[in-house]
Amino acid sequence: MKNSLFPFLVWLKCLTFQDVKADFIAGITGAIIVLPQGVAFATIAGLPPEYGLYTAMVTPIIAALFGSSKHLISGPTTAISIVVFAAVSGHAQPGSPEFISMALTLTLLAGIFQLAFGLARLGKLVDFVSHTVVIGFTAGAAILIATSQVKHITGIPAEKGLSFSESWMVMLGHLDQLNWAIFCVGMLTLLMAVGIKRYIPKVPNLLVAMVFGSLVALAFGDGYGILLVGAIPTSLPPVSLPDLSLDTIRVLAPEAFAIALLGLIEAVSISRAIAIKSQQRIYPNQEFLGQGLSNIVGSFFSCYAGSGSFTRSGVNYSAGAKSPLSAIFAAILLMLIVLLVAPLTAYLPVAAMGGVIMMVAYNLVDFHHIKKIIAASRPEASVLCITFVSTLFLELEFAIYLGVLLSLVLFLAKTSTPEITEMSLNTDQRRFVEACSGKGEQCPQLKVLRVEMSIYFGSVNHIQNRIEQIAAQQGVERILIICLGINFIDMSGVDLLVSLDGKLRAKGGGLYFFGMKPGVMENAAKLGLVEDIGEDRFFANKSAAISSIFPELNQTTCENCQQHVFRECEKFKQPLIATV
Repeated sequence: MKNSLFPFLVWLKCLTFQDVKADFIAGITGAIIVLPQGVAFATIAGLPPEYGLYTAMVTPIIAALFGSSKHLISGPTTAISIVVFAAVSGHAQPGSPEFISMALTLTLLAGIFQLAFGLARLGKLVDFVSHTVVIGFTAGAAILIATSQVKHITGIPAEKGLSFSESWMVMLGHLDQLNWAIFCVGMLTLLMAVGIKRYIPKVPNLLVAMVFGSLVALAFGDGYGILLVGAIPTSLPPVSLPDLSLDTIRVLAPEAFAIALLGLIEAVSISRAIAIKSQQRIYPNQEFLGQGLSNIVGSFFSCYAGSGSFTRSGVNYSAGAKSPLSAIFAAILLMLIVLLVAPLTAYLPVAAMGGVIMMVAYNLVDFHHIKKIIAASRPEASVLCITFVSTLFLELEFAIYLGVLLSLVLFLAKTSTPEITEMSLNTDQRRFVEACSGKGEQCPQLKVLRVEMSIYFGSVNHIQNRIEQIAAQQGVERILIICLGINFIDMSGVDLLVSLDGKLRAKGGGLYFFGMKPGVMENAAKLGLVEDIGEDRFFANKSAAISSIFPELNQTTCENCQQHVFRECEKFKQPLIATV
């Protein structure tokens, strides 16, 4: 599947009747779950409810056929939905034909970006986006989603397009306009969803909660100002045409790039999380292709931008799905359900939908990992908080970029200060131990250092300061570097090592290396390290290094030394003189 243009041809041939049966059962579960979610997510995105269902019908099929995960279910998601709303609402009235057209264009552009990433084999990019950034952004998006629904469950009028702070100022300043009937419908729907999930987790809580909210609104009757969602068209996804004008593309391209990046991070992260449980290997480049094609095709069938859903993918795996066929079954079964029950949404209150979306927003906040991050790492906690606050108060696409930038800065900060440890030789076990442990002896003429991570342009300053500090100690003319933990040496690193060797040679000594990995050695040799320092300074093991370096030490110093660190020092031990 790794290099397959049509990966579905691989797994389709391996299916058994039992696999198809299991996928069909999992598909039924997935179709039921996505029905209320699709309606809710479309509302978040500022689109008519049916567009969420269209996205849940088309996107999963294409992503399943061309992706690499057996269990990933693509379609509308909360984070993508709120970014779509933020990107398009500044250019068109939510729900209007212009808004819909621009949302489809946004989807097409995001798909093109994702497909380009996949074709360019940039799947490794997602490795540089920390999970902390995703958690912080998702938590911030959850707060924004909940804020957007406050007006729907309180009945307090508010203008569209208000910022986070402006929305709450309006709400808190007009509490006297609270509609208690609407508030009861929204809160009772929310409480029902919470209760079912906690006490009857196998029951589709969002679906049952929406039905319950409709019954509560029916009990209130007319005259309370309870608005209804309205009937969803009983139709399959119609063919659509995104707005391909240059002005629209120019305006939406930056937001499309952010959506493409966020969607890929979501899809690959979810795929990998489930693959750990299912013992499956995930190929990020293949997932990029699947997500890109699903959004490109979807944009021509009335779908807005989608990605992998953690909830639906997790349920799909738990339901026993064996292959991507389960996602295809879920999409087809959803089409049948929509044709049968879509008219019933005419009785669904907007407040009940708001309560359901509140539940969805709450589920987005990963309290467990947030607590662990805050307790375990101050830098990670800073990235989490900055991403979270940026999501609330800045443009969403900028919050994504800022989070990615912080991830890279944090990564560079860690790798720019590699650990450089002075080593001692444990004479009993004949192995090197950390000098700070106090369990070994150090040679006063030969310092042994262990360098971790990489010697590259970002770390050369730290490494230079540390080694020069050690070389400045009295009597130190030679330094032996343990290279087992070094993963890479670039041109800047080579220049640094050659310079340090030159300074030690001027004192009569030099730099020596042992245990360098073959790949690192080969690359360093191409850059001139071996030629400039000398092939005789590189050793495969500790014994060869010590036996070669020892004769170069100052023998007079060795005669007066009391450490006797190496085997070669035995000849300098003073014999015990018997006393009479």
